[in-house]
Amino acid sequence: MKKVILAGLLISIFACNSKKDTGTFTVHGNLKNVVDQKIYLDQLFFSEKNPEILDSVEIKSGKFDISSIGTEDGLYRLRLEKQELGYIFINDKSSIEFTADANDASLNGPTFNSKANKSFKDFLLAIDNKQKGLNTLSLEIDSLKKSKKNDSAVIAKTNQLNTNSIGFKNFIIKSIDSSENPVVAMFALGYTRGIDPKELKTVVPNLGIRFPKHNGVATIIGKYNEMIAKQNQSAPPPNPTSDNTNQQKITKPGMQSVGNMAPDINLNGTNGKPFLLSSLKGKYVLVDFWASWCGPCRAENPNVVANFNKYKNKNFTILGVSLDEDKEAWQAAIIKDKLNWKQVSDLKGWYSAAAKMYGVEAIPYNVLLDPTGKIIATEIMGVDLNKKLEEILGK
Repeated sequence: MKKVILAGLLISIFACNSKKDTGTFTVHGNLKNVVDQKIYLDQLFFSEKNPEILDSVEIKSGKFDISSIGTEDGLYRLRLEKQELGYIFINDKSSIEFTADANDASLNGPTFNSKANKSFKDFLLAIDNKQKGLNTLSLEIDSLKKSKKNDSAVIAKTNQLNTNSIGFKNFIIKSIDSSENPVVAMFALGYTRGIDPKELKTVVPNLGIRFPKHNGVATIIGKYNEMIAKQNQSAPPPNPTSDNTNQQKITKPGMQSVGNMAPDINLNGTNGKPFLLSSLKGKYVLVDFWASWCGPCRAENPNVVANFNKYKNKNFTILGVSLDEDKEAWQAAIIKDKLNWKQVSDLKGWYSAAAKMYGVEAIPYNVLLDPTGKIIATEIMGVDLNKKLEEILGK
């Protein structure tokens, strides 16, 4: 199961009666330390659709009211005109109080006063805490290995990392299966990259039982069933004399797999000038597909940055390929996330020529190339990215 591929999007049966009757919701905002400017209300999608601007109003002395129509719960964003700030929320009430401080960029700062938004915030904080813990353990293991003094400590930390990684996976699956709000459950699906789809064979269909009138859930289940059916059709027949260790990985048309030569990418950089992936031959290159509007991508970026800084002087670099349509949002995210490597995009969103060539169905997605341009790994995130780079480039 891949990030962002399955949500169609995210609408719920938990809205209050007044919102269902009128189809409207209003956010009453109180934003500290912000100059008067426009604030936009965007609807976010995890499918091929890009964010849709629903309304805009002027902030006056930090206060604003902004409204839209949404008969079912969805995922929305408040976005400032003059500052690189965005606040994501769920429209589970007809009237939502929002408070934040523009100087506080932490996850814990902004507050939307509703049950679903509290659950959403708790989930994001838990994910952030668990990912930081995994990254800290990985760095501690690296430090111990470099010191070459205490093999038992390395083994202990590695065992702890493996245990915590399993715990992280189980937390994601439990969140999908237990969240009271479909939006939170669908968002949790965005973190299932690397989890065997078979481990989701119960929790994904179970969403349809828990939320039988939810259009987004129905879409998710339909896509999941379609994916499993295609895998079953494409799978080689079982060999009773084999232990299956040599079975080939199932791929879809356009999908690039390990051992293939990477198709060349020729897209414009942030300066508007064309840039070729092939110009980076001679180096190990991580081709990183992402977008400014993709929450899981932005959550993974600190890990990508850490690995870039660690290995950039060891014949390694990154090419960022954005599935954005908004050039300003794309460039602002590059600056905010400190993505100090070459970035390209044709600003066509999911219709990106590069995404089509590489069979990208979900982001974040990446492929790792050797100096000849051959793909040597795909979909390596989090701790796995560091482990792979350490394997080929050293400690």
